Order: sequence, then structure tokens, then C-alpha cells
Amino acid sequence: MPPVRAPGPAVASTGPDSGIFPCMLAFIIILLIVGLIAGAIARLVVPGRDPMGVLGTLALGIVGSFVGGFLENVVFFHSLSIFAFHPSGLLGSIVGAIIVLLISRIFGGRRRRLRRV
Repeated sequence: MPPVRAPGPAVASTGPDSGIFPCMLAFIIILLIVGLIAGAIARLVVPGRDPMGVLGTLALGIVGSFVGGFLENVVFFHSLSIFAFHPSGLLGSIVGAIIVLLISRIFGGRRRRLRRV
């Protein structure tokens, strides 16, 4: 007697158009865009010169987004849950990026260039 098959497709779809892949790709693209915007605004708001390029600004914004989300979680939800994810939005990302930029200026140290005579 042949085995009984459940109705539906014979092969489970595992391509890029199924499952969580499109959602994860959209999340990464939105994270990069928000990170770039937040990093650029943070660099414009904080006075002084920062020797970083586009990738540095992008990293600043992404790290600032996570810092802003963490701070929003502590202030508004009064919990330090590691597994809870609360997106802080663009304003929280900018505040977090400003905090990260100020901390990097304090602890980053200055690069000294050798003067050629």
C-alpha cells in the first residue's frame, strides 16, 4: 500500500520568495537607510570635525539606533529585557547616534600626524 500524502505541493518551497527572507531583506535595507540618515544628522548636530566617511556614518547610525532603542526600552518600558525588541524610530536613532558620537570623541583619542619638516 503506498503512503498517504497530504494535499499541497510536492516540494516545500525554500526559495528567496518564501518564508522570512523578504521580511529580513526589507529589515536590513530599512536599517541601513535609517542608520545613514541618523548618522548624518548626528554628525551635523554635534559640532566639530569627524574623520569618517560614509561607512563610518552608516555604522554610527546603526549603533546609535540600537543605543536609542535600548534607552527607550529602559526609560519607557522600565525593563532591561534582552530578548524584547522595541524599535525606537528615527528620533531615538538620532539621539543614540549623538550619544555614540560623543562617547567616541571622549574615548577615541586623537590621531597625531607626524609633521614633515
